[in-house]
Formats: sequence, structure tokens, C-alpha cells
Amino acid sequence: MRTFFGTDGIRGQANRWPMTPDIALKVGMATGLALLNGEQQHRVVIGKDTRLSGYMIENALVAGFTAVGVDVFLLGPVPTPGVAMLTRSLRADIGVMISASHNPYEDNGIKIFGADGFKLSDEVELEIERLMQEDLTKRLATGADIGRAQRLDGVRDRYIEYIKRTFPRNLSLEGLRIVIDCANGAGYRVAPDALWELGAEVVKIGNQPNGTNINTDCGSTSLGQVRAKVQEVRADIGIALDGDADRLIVIDEKGQPVDGDQLLAVIGSSWQNAERLTAPGVVATIMSNLGLERYLDGIGLSLARTRVGDRYVVEHMRANGYNVGGEQSGHIVLSDYSTTGDGLLAALEILSVVVASGRTVSEVCHRFEPVPQILKNVRYSGGKPLEDDIVIRAIDTGRDRLGNAGRLVVRPSGTEPLIRVMGEGDDAILVQEVVDDIATAVTKAA
Repeated sequence: MRTFFGTDGIRGQANRWPMTPDIALKVGMATGLALLNGEQQHRVVIGKDTRLSGYMIENALVAGFTAVGVDVFLLGPVPTPGVAMLTRSLRADIGVMISASHNPYEDNGIKIFGADGFKLSDEVELEIERLMQEDLTKRLATGADIGRAQRLDGVRDRYIEYIKRTFPRNLSLEGLRIVIDCANGAGYRVAPDALWELGAEVVKIGNQPNGTNINTDCGSTSLGQVRAKVQEVRADIGIALDGDADRLIVIDEKGQPVDGDQLLAVIGSSWQNAERLTAPGVVATIMSNLGLERYLDGIGLSLARTRVGDRYVVEHMRANGYNVGGEQSGHIVLSDYSTTGDGLLAALEILSVVVASGRTVSEVCHRFEPVPQILKNVRYSGGKPLEDDIVIRAIDTGRDRLGNAGRLVVRPSGTEPLIRVMGEGDDAILVQEVVDDIATAVTKAA
């Protein structure tokens, strides 16, 4: 049983449990004690997105880590994958990203990486939770053993160079007009700069964060602005990142969105042709469209499905030798380069396929016709609606109605008090009826 950690770290409304300064302080102390070993001086790198509450959480974490003798390097606003990369590059013991990803600015969160740049396992997170609920007073550092904290310069330049090295040297973005929507988030400077340095003409939106506008009517979860701007300036492609820049949605030259499933199809096919795949398939989650599975099967690749959450995708990739994985929401993990989802890196991979092919984004990125898929989110205030008898019967009935011609996934969100009801199948009307019936049952139970 988890008290603090969800599917992607700890997340909630800032200054409300569990995202309060005292909890962040305990996270710092407990994480430091859980992951440290040996007598050498230990270090942690801490990055953040552009939320107003990031200052508060950052200072609390610094206090917690230094209190147990860990030195802290503060990175400032930087994408989540930049934190993972710098954790390894600086030989830090721990990496921490302060972000609630695509959530509104009122929320915040804490994501933790180990020394290898990968997100922590369930076992380590549970150990941190155990320590957080203990009295750690006697384990605090004293005197000269207390940790130090300093801001690290040149962070954005390091990340830009790392990203640019993933783009083929024989290719250039010259001649391409790219709209980049940074969601007023962590990628607001590095993403446009990296694209410009690779030769593109860059049109920037969502690049003026003020602490309260992150993900507000912009970014990968709100595509209206980027779609309009692509058509207004006649861009070749639009790239929409989320608040911490670890995922993206692509917009083609016609203004149509391209989700993570289509991006996985493009990259999986491209890497198969280049004999770069380390396993004959791609890893995705239970939410990925049946159309992706059928497309991959048609070109001789498998689709391995995991629980929802990019950490579970990564765990399956590591355990089974895959090097391409991701989520429909736009988390794309390319383990040849990165240990976690990276929106800008994935965008460059798509751009490399587009440039090399000489075709338009719409021609390259629409690989299959998605099976009709409907997702409804039902908010609840307490209790366990999925254990209600009426809900259980509605789910069983829905599965029977869909049979082998569709899929049904009903699950609680790992980051919000929502029940997510997803159905898909070739009969769109039937899918809609099944999802509506289950959502209605959940609403009554909630």
C-alpha cells in the first residue's frame, strides 16, 4: 500500500497534502538516507519546471537533503529528461524533478531518479515512504557533515548539446518551418534553441512562463493554439510539449494532431528498416490503440503492453531488451539515448525520418487508422468506486458486449482522483454505449 507515491512520483495540489513543504522536507531526508551508501560525499541534482510553487518545494527539498549530509546542485528550470541525463553526467546519487507534468499550475509533484538516471522501483519508493514515517532526528548530519547547496551554471547548454548529438550528422533542419509550443514549461528555452541550432526556422509559442500559466490553453494537452499557428504561418510541423517536456504531440502541416501511438509506429518502422531495434517489437501500455497493434503485426513487429505509466514501459524495456517504447499520450522512450521519456528527443527522431524521406509530416506520420476509442474520466471524492457491485457488473457486461472485437480498460488514475474508462472496438456506437454505461455506474457509486 502506498501513502505518497503514485504512478509518477508524488503529486498533488501545492500546499495541500501531500505537496506541502513539510512533506517535501521529509522526502529529501528519507530519499537521502534510503539511497546513500559508503562514506564518500553524496550529491543530488534538483531541477524544476516553471510553477510558482517550485520555489517553495525546491527549498524544502534542499533543507531535507542537506540535513542528512547530501550536497545539492540546483539546476533551475530544465526538462525532466535533462535531470535524468545530468544525474548520470554529474555522477550524482539522486536526481529530483519538481513538476506535475501536464497538470495545471496549482499542482506540483516530485519525481525521483536513481544514480543510473532511471525512475525508482516500487521497492525503493516504499522504503522511502517507510523512512518518511519514522523519527529521523537521530540520523541527521551535524557539524561539517551537513550538506552544501549551489546553483549549477550552463545546464541548458549541456542539455541542448546532448539533444543535438542524437540528430543524424548528415541531416539538417534547414528549410523547415517549425512551430514549437513549450507549454510555458520547463522546455521554454532549450527546445526552441535546439531546433534553431539545427537549422530550422522556429516559431515559438507558450514560451513566456510567469509561474501560473504552465499548461494553460497550451502544450500537448491543449492543442488549439499550436494547430492554429501551424496553419497561420504555413509551418511544416508543430511540436507541442507538456509542462516538464517529457512528452509531445506532433501537429502535421494540415493542422492535424499525431499522438504517441502514431509516433511509435513511425519510429518502430524506421528503426526496423535501419536494423536498430534490439528486440522485434515496441513496448506501450494498455491504453494504446488496437490500430497500433495491428499495424505493427502487419510489418512483423509485436506490441508488448504494460500498466499505464512510462516507468512501467521503461521497466519492461529494460527487462526484455527493447529499445523503443512509449505511451499514447506522447511519452516516447528511446533507450539508446535516454532513460526516460523525452519530448524534444522524440521530436528530433520524427524530424529525421521526415527530412530523410523528403515527404510531408502527414505522409510520414499517419501510419494506421485508429480503431474507434473512447475515454471518459469520472471524478470521485472518496471511497473505492471500482469495488462497488453495480460498477463491477457494468464492467463485466461491457466486456461481454465487446467480446473479441474490442478492448475495455477501467482503472483509477495514478495522479488524480479520477476513474478512467476506456473502450475501443470496430463498432463505434457499441463502444460509446459500453463506456457511457460504465461511466454512469461509476458516477452513481462515487
